[in-house]
Amino acid sequence: MRRPARRTLSTLAVAAAVLTGSAAAPPTQTPAKPAGPAAPVKEPVAVGYGGAVSSVDADASAAGIEVLRRGGNAVDAAVATAAALGVTEPYSAGIGGGGYLVHYDARTRRVHTVDGRETAPRTATEDLFLENGAPLPFADAVTSGLSVGTPGTPATWEAALDAWGSRSLRTLLAPAERLARDGFTVDATFRAQTESNEARFRDFPASRKLFLPGGRLPVVGTTFRNPDLARTYAELARKGTDALYRGPLAREIVRTVNEPPVDPASGRNARPGALTTGDLRAYATKRQAPTKVSYRGLDVYGMAPSSSGGTTVGEALNILERTDLAKASAKTYLHRFIEASRIAFADRGRWVGDPAFEDVPTRELLSQRFADSRGCLIRDDRALTSPLAPGDPRDPTGCPTGGPAAPTTFEGENTTHLTTADKWGNVVAYTLTIESTGGSGITVPGRGFLLNNELTDFSFAPASPAVPDPNLPGPGKRPRSSMSPTIVLQHDRPVLALGSPGGATIITTVLQTLTGVVDRGLPLVDAIAAPRASQRNAAQTELEPGLFTGPLRAELEALGHSFRQNPEIGAATAVQRLKDGRWVAAAETVRRGGGSAMVVKAAGRP
Repeated sequence: MRRPARRTLSTLAVAAAVLTGSAAAPPTQTPAKPAGPAAPVKEPVAVGYGGAVSSVDADASAAGIEVLRRGGNAVDAAVATAAALGVTEPYSAGIGGGGYLVHYDARTRRVHTVDGRETAPRTATEDLFLENGAPLPFADAVTSGLSVGTPGTPATWEAALDAWGSRSLRTLLAPAERLARDGFTVDATFRAQTESNEARFRDFPASRKLFLPGGRLPVVGTTFRNPDLARTYAELARKGTDALYRGPLAREIVRTVNEPPVDPASGRNARPGALTTGDLRAYATKRQAPTKVSYRGLDVYGMAPSSSGGTTVGEALNILERTDLAKASAKTYLHRFIEASRIAFADRGRWVGDPAFEDVPTRELLSQRFADSRGCLIRDDRALTSPLAPGDPRDPTGCPTGGPAAPTTFEGENTTHLTTADKWGNVVAYTLTIESTGGSGITVPGRGFLLNNELTDFSFAPASPAVPDPNLPGPGKRPRSSMSPTIVLQHDRPVLALGSPGGATIITTVLQTLTGVVDRGLPLVDAIAAPRASQRNAAQTELEPGLFTGPLRAELEALGHSFRQNPEIGAATAVQRLKDGRWVAAAETVRRGGGSAMVVKAAGRP
């Protein structure tokens, strides 16, 4: 049974009160999407049997549920949901981007991953974003061909379906193709994101034509159609994903990257890239072992490098393992959470990059011994300061302090996440992205999708000359990511799966949601709704409005913490398996207009 809408707001207030010890007001957020005549209704929580889907968008979740109801499995549903998000969330994800997929196989009771991260052109060097010896301004780099990596999303779908799917790509693309052709209802979030990109969309005729129909911003409540994307999906359905990596579409992508189709009258200097058809032909996803840590008797699986999500969430959990967070006060809980995040980010910056190019000590970063050597830095009477120096996971001795430190480099804060489960117990946590909101801003003419700006996730130059940086550009290299799709098992059975968008805040969002459920005893939807904090080895910790005011902030500032407000951190989705076999699907109640949780057959409340 779905909760009535008015309970959504009280859920957020209760979550805030549990975390802060006061009835803190929720963050001011974008209102939820108005339903069109045939649009599915957005609800943040659903409970029942037969499988579950949770995403940021009701049309996308409905596409996944349709697949499950017709006998498809969790991987099939994930691909269908992702394809639909490429229609309704085109500024966050699409076939012009990439991502990471984590899959639990109920038959073998094992977790597998697919690394579908974009790659740099094979001609890329460390000075990719340097001009006259200095780093390019970030905004100039984003809206350019230089920022575009070889897309990995279509190859991820193919790899996952080949390994674990039960339906054809043609079948799974049908709902998204229909959605692109017939249209979806514009909501306030879609309009706001279009408006924030309006200036640069106007500089590219193909983007202007698609996203500013008639030269105007889309109006909330109207229908937005993308016939070009419908035709592109139809082509992929007929020919398979190879159509994007070979042939006419590949050549169109390369031409768009290397000769950005900018309006000459705009005056914009959209720097060309150096992508080749050979780069697209050579692209391959990676199947690799997940990261794994034990936490409170649970096995937490995540994404290994090139993502930093699994190692950083895992290290922070190992640090927190020594604290009884269930009995801790709100002050102690947040203090320890902030400090564990600060330490883990310091180590991430020094050690994590693409393992095909860097010697990444993944096993050592995830060892309890290393976590203990770092956790000993935390004091209950005083906050650490950033930038904090990294530790050495290969020599975790003593409790070292001092040494050269480097700040965390900037990372865009858009992406999307979906989570699916099926009646057999298979589970998928899948985070996909085109990087910044609107990606590069460049639409492939006549194709209906934006190209990513993922290469700006590389460090433009070392964050500190005294600290080696494993995330500099390189030929065919994958930029470091913070995407953290996570699956939690107990006795080899799934109990929770989750993830979030938000750039580097993804890691802290996943960590806080996990500890909210496991340690603080929050219902899943309340753990997602609770106001968030994010510390990423920076001078200040970001807080959402629900934590930015009140006595708890003052108590933490007395320890030396410094804060700044962030109006919105992340937009998580998750599924949870209850002891009676029901699935709980949960999403945001308010952030990004609220998410959409659905189950195949509703049955009660959690």
